[in-house]
Amino acid sequence: MDLKQARKQLDQFSCIEQKTVDTEEEKEQLKTALQTIVKESEWENLGICADNTQQAINAVKSYLTAFGYDIEQVNFDQTQLLDHPVYIKFSTKQMGFYQDNYTGDYRGVLVSCQAEDDLVAGTYGHLPLDLFCLLD
Repeated sequence: MDLKQARKQLDQFSCIEQKTVDTEEEKEQLKTALQTIVKESEWENLGICADNTQQAINAVKSYLTAFGYDIEQVNFDQTQLLDHPVYIKFSTKQMGFYQDNYTGDYRGVLVSCQAEDDLVAGTYGHLPLDLFCLLD
């Protein structure tokens, strides 16, 4: 998949009403598109809204692994384990977290790619928490 195809695929999920991924084929296309764009970005921010901290951390781990990052180098102790809805932002530039309580209904991931190339730069999502589930 080239960058233009990847961007077209991701634009269907970009900051609109939450779109579902209904088939395994759609899931694979979305994963490939996101990995294609991320490969060309300089760094990324992940914004995750989840039911609790553990669910958010699982999403961070699966997305970072899919993007080729070594999660053994990430200090997950920077987060506070909470058993209520949370927002977590993770920066691959800083390799650090920001965490806050979250009161909204949305659950999912936004991926913001930083790059000079306008085809790569952008915020992609709303994406499923389990898009890159490590249990697949």
